[in-house]
Amino acid sequence: MMKRIQWILPLILVLAMFGATTASADTPVRKIVVFRDGVDDVAKHNAIRGVGGNLIKQLDLVNASVAELSSAGAAALAKLPNVELVEDDHRLKEHAVVAPQPGRTEPQAGEADGKSIGPDQRPGGGGVKPSTETVPWGVERINAPDAWRYSRGAGVKVAVLDSGIDLSHPDLHVAGGVNLIDEGQSYNDDRGHGTHVAGTIAALDNRQGVVGVAPDARLYAVKVIDKNGEIWASDVVEGLEWSVKNRMDVVNMSFGSPEDDPAIRKAISRAHKSGLVLVASAGNEGPKPNSVHYPALYPEVIAVSAIDQNDGIASFSSVGPQVALAAPGVEVYSTFMGGGYETMSGTSMAAPHVTGVAALRLSQHPGEMPDQVAAALKKSADRLPGLTRDQQGAGLVDALGAVGGRDR
Repeated sequence: MMKRIQWILPLILVLAMFGATTASADTPVRKIVVFRDGVDDVAKHNAIRGVGGNLIKQLDLVNASVAELSSAGAAALAKLPNVELVEDDHRLKEHAVVAPQPGRTEPQAGEADGKSIGPDQRPGGGGVKPSTETVPWGVERINAPDAWRYSRGAGVKVAVLDSGIDLSHPDLHVAGGVNLIDEGQSYNDDRGHGTHVAGTIAALDNRQGVVGVAPDARLYAVKVIDKNGEIWASDVVEGLEWSVKNRMDVVNMSFGSPEDDPAIRKAISRAHKSGLVLVASAGNEGPKPNSVHYPALYPEVIAVSAIDQNDGIASFSSVGPQVALAAPGVEVYSTFMGGGYETMSGTSMAAPHVTGVAALRLSQHPGEMPDQVAAALKKSADRLPGLTRDQQGAGLVDALGAVGGRDR
């Protein structure tokens, strides 16, 4: 009898483990279902409901649905003739490598170009507050102040796909936006990353704080990054869709993933064809070769690597043949949530320099198509000695050259 019990107990344990594994494998997970063009929303909804799925939202730009599906449901949908593909709705991450330090009272190296910075610590701020306007070293290094004689970005609409933007920051004017994480909620920043990126692009020239590359450009906050610095692939697609529908001119994407995503790839292609200039950070996997992340890796996107104050490649910057341009990305000083200012590093901080220059170019040459803007920025870039093509692409972005200031 004892031998039988000793034999039965392991069998029960194995069966229990198998049952648990099976149940876990069939737990509904978030998927993107891309349908073939021409399939309407009703048919998409019926198809998802027919396999027991729960519809989350529709993605019109790529004719897709986001839904919670069991593994069996996903497999069944993938076999339908009107379904192009079914993929996991995976996560991407922001490309900042140095976390902000709220409460700092002293500026750090690289925050300014030597102009006065006062430790005026106002309640509720995110860090040190300059008592006079500061030109951050990156804005100065790419010759943006010299370019302002010809263009300041007026009339150009820039979508910042990020964690939102501080709507009450005295150094930023946010013209509009949307929250795609919590529909109908505020697109105010709750992390700081988006506000920092926005400041580099277009902080106001208002005799306080800092000034951005294109101070007269119009900022739009497209909130897709959560409090943990992560983003659903489907929200990237929806952010691009919002940007197309609302006639943005330039889109900044300071995030990425080493994983290719067919839905994002399709959205990038369609956004580019619609006339959007797309700029993305290369990633922070340096110095590993061929380490550029998606969406920067897609050919329609201007991929940006990061340099330091000595014109060297940043130790963290991803590199590869897909890099189009380099820009400042180490110890970049910019606006931060809570009405403050912070220093951050990462290719997240490099990309908005290029986005700002694209805005300067488009303000001066309205109607230029994305490939024309990219070609102009590459042609006018400053080749940095000692850096390889994979590290800097065409070179360091040059605002003055991009607006033709060197030819006058």
